[in-house]
Amino acid sequence: MNAPTKHSHTIHQNQSHFGWNNANKPVVHAKPGETIEFHPMDASAGQITQTSTVADVPKLDFARVNPVAGPVYVDGAEPGDAIKVTLLSFAPSGWGWTANIPGFGLLTDQFKEPGLHIWKYDAQAMTPALYGPGGRVPLKPFCGTIGLAPAEAGQHSIVPPRRVGGNMDIRDISEGTELYLPVEVKGGLFSVGDTHAAQGDGEVCGTAIESPISLAAKFDLVKGANLKFPRFTTAGPVSRHLDAKGYEVTTGISPDLMEGARAAVSGMVDLLTKQHKMKPLEAYMLCSVCGDLRISEIVDMPNWVVSFYFPRVVFE
Repeated sequence: MNAPTKHSHTIHQNQSHFGWNNANKPVVHAKPGETIEFHPMDASAGQITQTSTVADVPKLDFARVNPVAGPVYVDGAEPGDAIKVTLLSFAPSGWGWTANIPGFGLLTDQFKEPGLHIWKYDAQAMTPALYGPGGRVPLKPFCGTIGLAPAEAGQHSIVPPRRVGGNMDIRDISEGTELYLPVEVKGGLFSVGDTHAAQGDGEVCGTAIESPISLAAKFDLVKGANLKFPRFTTAGPVSRHLDAKGYEVTTGISPDLMEGARAAVSGMVDLLTKQHKMKPLEAYMLCSVCGDLRISEIVDMPNWVVSFYFPRVVFE
């Protein structure tokens, strides 16, 4: 048995905050090359638990959503630089939740009622998590919210992503990924949270498999990078966990990308409902955790094509 990896610093759940603010005092000062272990809260900050019911969903306090652990002051980081964050490892908890929150998500007008699914999964083997009538969702842990403090003074919501990162919900910011974040304030003030056990590209219902997951990251400094937005490098293939059996694909065609996306997802909800005798809300939440929205065509004006890919491996 290998000895546990020792990291330069550890940041615990109680060292978290609920908004981006460059006046937040750093909880750790890190030198370039050092590693930090983070233990963030789940996206609900404990408002949803393993024993929660759907009645708890409308009670969610959005002021306490998406807490992030930190901030970390990286020595030598100045505006115009980039902080390189290498995601070293993830340690999942074995449980998570997916919710439809009224008023939040891509199809809010179609799904006005709350929904909740509590997931249980093997935190060691990371075998696919069970869902409904025979569904099995392949897992891929990652951090949905990861970023630096913005230059603008004051408190800023963590819900929307920003130029310095934040709630980007990119499922490929996973183990082995090297993420470059543009620095706007001295020290960068890095924070991370909103960890997911799995998510589809688009996170269409507004939540993924929201799961408490610890992670470790290494910090380096790139002087004078002058990035306009974050960029990242993956360590290898990004969809191997989903590709094995191919995909069912629905499309939306419209002069508006959002309307095209809505049509593509609605089409997949209808297809899953018919094929697997699922309730529409169950299908919608399942799409959020394992289906991928893709822009298939954006040049043949005036109409653009958005496709929604649902992995057949979930039901085969």
